[in-house]
Amino acid sequence: MDFSTLENHSGNYITPLFEEKFEDVVWSVQIRWQGNSQRVYLYILLEFQSTIDQRMPLRLMHYVACFYDHLLKTRATTASKGLPPIFPVVLYNGARRWNAKQDIYEMVRPEPPEFLRVYQPRLRYYLIDEGRYTEEELNQRPSALSGLFGIENAATGPGRLQRAVDRVVALIQADPDKARIDAIVTRWLKRHLARLGTGLDLSELNSLMEDKDMLAENLENWREQAINEGIQRGLRQGLEQGLEQGREAERRETARNLISMNLLTDAQIAQATGLREAEVRALRAENRPL
Repeated sequence: MDFSTLENHSGNYITPLFEEKFEDVVWSVQIRWQGNSQRVYLYILLEFQSTIDQRMPLRLMHYVACFYDHLLKTRATTASKGLPPIFPVVLYNGARRWNAKQDIYEMVRPEPPEFLRVYQPRLRYYLIDEGRYTEEELNQRPSALSGLFGIENAATGPGRLQRAVDRVVALIQADPDKARIDAIVTRWLKRHLARLGTGLDLSELNSLMEDKDMLAENLENWREQAINEGIQRGLRQGLEQGLEQGREAERRETARNLISMNLLTDAQIAQATGLREAEVRALRAENRPL
């Protein structure tokens, strides 16, 4: 691919058939292979929802058809000249692993007999499921994009996040276009940390390369705050559990006393103590002489 020929074609090519849940980005680039040269369209869908859309193959087929119709209506090409190749890409960053079909043909069930298969629609998209990449796999890809994936995958804990940030800073420093990449990634990271609800004041963070120590200090403060909050939450839960256990023991002792008086039924004792009737029966069985 000759990336110097990249051209943005983004726009709204989607009809009201589906609710708008995706951001579509369309670029074209000149590619060469076996002595031939042709412009290819990259149709990229950015899926930021927490749920997986099982209709994705159908959506892609509809989107691609709408885009081809747009090219014909704007006379970017004609039916006689032919339609350009399209590379559909779905970028997904949800917590669950993507399990939707990747080809519209796979949604046709039951599979038709052989003589009908040639008439069924076929359109496959390329899936980038960020969460499927392990830390080791990302480390084998020395690019700023793999660094961003690492940061998103590390959102479960401040310690992992700091390691991911250190790695992306190293990747930026090694990039020949470091100034531009640094500005883009810094802006993205500030928004990402805000979405995580860290509560960090990063208004003075303007460059990951120059302000990495300040960011590290902020992340460390966030880590300590998370630890302290966890300890406090654990103490509260332990205290509540202890009080509840004490109340439970008191209810059982009261039930035993009422059982020994042999004046109330199990249902009446359960109502008086707040125990379940089955628990009262079990306590009564314990008090019976052998």
